[in-house]
Amino acid sequence: MSELTSSIKPSSGALVKIIVAIVFILALIIGLFNSFFYAEPGYIYHVRTLFGKEEVVTEVGYKFYPFGRYNSWKRAMTVQALQGSSGNAIRAEKDSDNTSASLPPMSIMFLDQVDAHAEATVRFAIPSDSESFLKLAHEYRSPENLLRTALMPAFKETLQANASLMSAEEYYSGGRTQFNSEFENQMSNGIFLVKREEVQVRSAKQAKSSANASLGTQQEQYGEDSKTVFVVQKVLDDDGLPKRKTQRFINYGITVVSALVTDMRPNQKFVERMQLKQKASADRAIAREQRVQEEEQRLLAIARGEREVAERQAKAKVEQIQKTTEAETDKQLAITAGEKFREQATIAKETAQINLEKAKIEAETKRTLAEAEAYQKRVILEADNALAQKLDAEIEIQKLWADAFSKRKVPSTVFGSGQSGAPVGSDAEVKAFMQMLTLDAAKRLNYDRDINKSSGK
Repeated sequence: MSELTSSIKPSSGALVKIIVAIVFILALIIGLFNSFFYAEPGYIYHVRTLFGKEEVVTEVGYKFYPFGRYNSWKRAMTVQALQGSSGNAIRAEKDSDNTSASLPPMSIMFLDQVDAHAEATVRFAIPSDSESFLKLAHEYRSPENLLRTALMPAFKETLQANASLMSAEEYYSGGRTQFNSEFENQMSNGIFLVKREEVQVRSAKQAKSSANASLGTQQEQYGEDSKTVFVVQKVLDDDGLPKRKTQRFINYGITVVSALVTDMRPNQKFVERMQLKQKASADRAIAREQRVQEEEQRLLAIARGEREVAERQAKAKVEQIQKTTEAETDKQLAITAGEKFREQATIAKETAQINLEKAKIEAETKRTLAEAEAYQKRVILEADNALAQKLDAEIEIQKLWADAFSKRKVPSTVFGSGQSGAPVGSDAEVKAFMQMLTLDAAKRLNYDRDINKSSGK
């Protein structure tokens, strides 16, 4: 029995082979299982297989690389200089091969020797075609090496070179947009080749000396009307285009997606100088506004005076027009009244002339009638010596005396007072008195009571 058992047991060499085979199979299984990885979106993978074959993986999903290696590259890498970042730090977002660079604020020097700390961000896009990507991967081998040796130095050099194109005063006096645009242009297309020159610039406002009092206002210039400024000129080629220093990463198909300068902090001395300049500018603005206000007040006073003068002139003109109108009206009324009076006088004259002529005619008529009547009466009177009229007058006279005698309030017998020859109002006396009056009336009538013998002829 023991012999049978010993014959069944494998030899030690065979056992070793079995164990090695099992380990090999297990290792093969484990190796095959670990030869898969998941391709994340936003990444490009450099895969190297066991047999030396290279592949570029851009599709999302599980990929098989039998007993090979791979590197993941972010499609876009960011280099930024921000407050609070440590120097030359590369922090991983997920793994060490998926990093972007975060730097502290960059120290730059403007054209006018003013230093400042700039915060900027540049985002790069790596090529996605296989040829360009493999060329990039062979050259830099890892994203960290690409950032440290190519992208970060280009970022620093371009930002510092861009600062040398402009003075700090120009930047803070409205050149911020130009600065940002030039930075993006140089990051994308290359750094401008420039040369720095000193230029004497004359001031528009010339200063005058006052040492020679005999010159009065015609003073001599003493040289403070010019100053030295630094000008950066871009070097031009034969075609008149600016020469550039090409960015090395462009040769590997890397492109700049965006380049932004987010903040700029100059040194404290420049800040204080800018504050003084700002205060002086504010004071000038206030003085200018006050001057404008005073000018407006002056113009307002002038306008107000002109308005008052215009009002007085208008009022005087209205009064003048009114008086002129009234005078013209009075004149026209006087002319009308005079014409009316003249017409009335003419009419009255014509009327008087007519009345005169009428009166003359009437007078002539009356005179003619009177002459005719007088002639008739004279003829009649001459014919009978006016006997009828005389008789009528005699009768009337007698009637008057008779009537008066009949109304006497005395007795029929009147006694005298005894004076000799004095009338006492007796009838005889009254009758005698009446006869005397009748005779007197006949005398005054100038007629003879006797019958004229020649009247009968």
